[in-house]
Amino acid sequence: MTSFDDHERRRWVGRAEAYARSFGRLCAHPADALLDAAGARAGSRLLDVGTGPGTVAALAAGRGATVTAVDAEESMIASARGSAADARFVRAALPHLPFPAGTYDAAVANFVLNHVGDPAAAAWQLRRVVRPGGLVAFTVWPHPQPPLQRLWGQVYEAAGGPPRPDLPRVAVERNFDRTPAGVNELLRGAGLTDVRCETLSWVHRADREDWWAGPANGIGQLGLLLTGAPAQLRRRIREQYDRLTAAHLGPDGLLGLPTAALLGTGRVALTRSRMSGTGGRPRRPR
Repeated sequence: MTSFDDHERRRWVGRAEAYARSFGRLCAHPADALLDAAGARAGSRLLDVGTGPGTVAALAAGRGATVTAVDAEESMIASARGSAADARFVRAALPHLPFPAGTYDAAVANFVLNHVGDPAAAAWQLRRVVRPGGLVAFTVWPHPQPPLQRLWGQVYEAAGGPPRPDLPRVAVERNFDRTPAGVNELLRGAGLTDVRCETLSWVHRADREDWWAGPANGIGQLGLLLTGAPAQLRRRIREQYDRLTAAHLGPDGLLGLPTAALLGTGRVALTRSRMSGTGGRPRRPR
């Protein structure tokens, strides 16, 4: 586990409720498209990695799939059990999945590869646990960032926050570009075929207080900056949040924030390479 992985694990401890109220609703939007890309249907065996509050697992079970859902955080699994009672839950985290090769018809990861320290190894693990001919699909946020994701940095800068601390990052040699080309390269590097990436765009609708609940509870980059910040700075940040989001309020009082995600899909070759064993190594994206 890299220092980035350790940092991410600590960030999510006990935050399932705040995540479900705020960012969880945002991340739920591509769930149906993700399952369509993975071919999730009645009778299929599906692995949902990084299940969070169980949104994808519940939708897959509703389609009649047999679902195994994993997450590294206990509070997330506890929350997911309430929404996806038919799923099997296992506490685990990429890049270590405790399942034999070829166990599933499909594996999905909804906004998970942006939280791992070795995305290439994570993509390879997703491929490893899927049978020949099966599908791997995942979503990530794109770069450059859409307006919704840029909002938090704009709020912090407008509040006159001090320079941001140097936090753990994914090593350059292990990372991938958050672009369609970068997603496709990551999938090919994991040994997948028929790779493709599409951009999903939408306007996220949210109550302003629900949306603020994410960073207020330490979630996201602004949440990290708020943690331990002086009361005066926290007050200024909230004031700038109210000011900058005012332009996005609709007649119903809800925010309307434009955003986008990348949805990548690849197929496991019918003839497996020697990478299929548990000791193989993924090819790094270049």
